[in-house]
Amino acid sequence: MSLVYLAGPISELSYDDCTGWREYAKKELAKAGITGLNPLRAKEYLQNETSMPDAVGQMKSDHPLAHVLSSRKGITTRDRWDCTRCDVVIANLLGAKKPSIGTCMEIAWADLNRIPVILVEEEGGFHDHAMIADCVGFTVPNLEQALELAKALLQS
Repeated sequence: MSLVYLAGPISELSYDDCTGWREYAKKELAKAGITGLNPLRAKEYLQNETSMPDAVGQMKSDHPLAHVLSSRKGITTRDRWDCTRCDVVIANLLGAKKPSIGTCMEIAWADLNRIPVILVEEEGGFHDHAMIADCVGFTVPNLEQALELAKALLQS
């Protein structure tokens, strides 16, 4: 089964803002037999967050996995693993309120492993930088086009 990692801003957004588009993308990809990897999977303990913390030190949760999955090491380890084992990365930067350093890292990890990156961003966004542009294989203006492109790339 093909895997698509769903990268995008998380810090300072609400849990719903972070997961809404990802859940939609997962459903659309699943119709084509593709699994979408959400970096917030198994982190339902964050569902009441209105401004996602950078890591566990800023979090209110006492869930037993919070201090493992949401530690700096936990976030980095799983996101890097996902970005280097998937077949495609969709980096959705629409509506970003500030540069997403984590998403930039994920784009770099994917590029280092020659995994295609589909960037979703409006022209002239925060991430309009030569190094990001050089690491991205495809740029599209909306999530629907990104999903269709991912399906086309993974079609057998």
